[in-house]
Amino acid sequence: MNLNFETTVVRGASGGDRHTGAISFPIYQSATFKHPALNESTGYDYSRLQNPTVEELEKTVALLENGRYGLAFATGLAAINCIVHLFKAGDHLVISEDLYGGTFRLFGSIYKELGIESTFVDTRDFLAVKDAIKENTKGIFIETPSNPSLRVTDIRGIGRIAKEKDLIFIVDNTFLTPYYQKPLDLGADLVIHSGTKYLGGHNDVLAGLIVAKDDRFIERLRYINMSTGATIGPFEAWLVLRGIKTLHIRLEKSEESAIVIANWLKEQDEVSDVYYTGLEEHEGYEVNKSQSTGFGTTLSFRVKDKKLVEKILKRVKVVSFAESLGGVDTLITYPFTQTHSEIPDDLRKRLGVDEYLLRLSVGIENIKDILDDLKQAIKGE
Repeated sequence: MNLNFETTVVRGASGGDRHTGAISFPIYQSATFKHPALNESTGYDYSRLQNPTVEELEKTVALLENGRYGLAFATGLAAINCIVHLFKAGDHLVISEDLYGGTFRLFGSIYKELGIESTFVDTRDFLAVKDAIKENTKGIFIETPSNPSLRVTDIRGIGRIAKEKDLIFIVDNTFLTPYYQKPLDLGADLVIHSGTKYLGGHNDVLAGLIVAKDDRFIERLRYINMSTGATIGPFEAWLVLRGIKTLHIRLEKSEESAIVIANWLKEQDEVSDVYYTGLEEHEGYEVNKSQSTGFGTTLSFRVKDKKLVEKILKRVKVVSFAESLGGVDTLITYPFTQTHSEIPDDLRKRLGVDEYLLRLSVGIENIKDILDDLKQAIKGE
C-alpha cells in the first residue's frame, strides 16, 4: 500500500514492532547480542554495527526521502564526516559558500589539513560552479535554503552539472526536511540531515542522517560508519523516531507563524532587511517553489542599529536566545558570534553575516505571544 507522507511519519518504516505489536518501536538498549551458535547470528551482533531501533530510524528517513538506504549518526557533523571519507587526499569539492559554520570549519580547516581541497562559491550561480570545477573535482556539496542567509540553490540545475562532470552531488536538506523538499528526486546522490533539528524537533537529542539514492555508495558508507564509530545510540534514535511522528504538524504550524512574523518584521522601522523564502520578494522564492512544497520555519533579519542586537537578546522572554533551530521552541541566534564565528571575516562580510544579523527559528507557541515578545524586545515596550 502506498501511504501518504503524513501516515508514513506516524507509522515509521515498520508500523510498530512485529514481535510484540508495540505501537511505539522499542528501544533496544543493548550494546551486544547473543549468537545462537558458532558462525550463526540473529542479524545483530554489536550495536556499533547494527541495532534494531537505529535501523528503524534509518529505514524511516530513507522512506521519507524516497531514498533506498539510510544511515544514522551521533550528530549531523558526523554524517558529513562519513561522506567526506568517500574522498581522498588530492580530491577537490565545490561547496556552497553560505552554509552552517560547523560545515565550513570541517572543509575549510580539518579536511584541508588532510589534503582535501574545497572551493566555496555562490551555488546559485551555475557559471561560478562550473568555473570552480577542476580536473581533481570529485563532488559538489550544497545547502538549500542556506544558513543563515536563506539563499536558494536550484537543485535540478546543480544536479545536471554534477551528472555531466560525473561528480558526487550532496545536498544538506536540514532546513526543509523531506516533508517540504526531496533532493534525491531532483538529482542529488546523497542527502544529509542534522536530525538534531526538525526531525528530532524538541531540542533534546543530537543526531545526523545520510540517505542514499541507490547502491553506489551505501556499502562504503556503512563500512566507514562502523569503522569510525560515530554511530547513534538506540535511545537517541528512538527520540528522533518519536519526533518524526509529528514532523508535518510541527512544520505546518511553525511555518504559518513564520510567514506572519516575517511580514511583521518587514514593517518595523528598526529592521532593514528580512530573509525568508516564503516572502514573494525573496530572490529565491520562485526557485524554492519549483523544487519544494513549503518554505520552512527559519528566517533571518537585520536591524539598523547593531546596539539593538544586545538589547533584543537580553529582553526576549518567550523567545529563547540559544543556538540551534527546528524545535518546538522559538529560538533566536546571533550568527556573527555563535554559529558562524569561525568563517573568515571577508566571507562573512560578503554573505552579510555581520553584527546586524539575527536568525529566528519559529516554534509552535501561540503566534500572539511570539509577536508580543518580539515587539517588546525590539521596541523596549
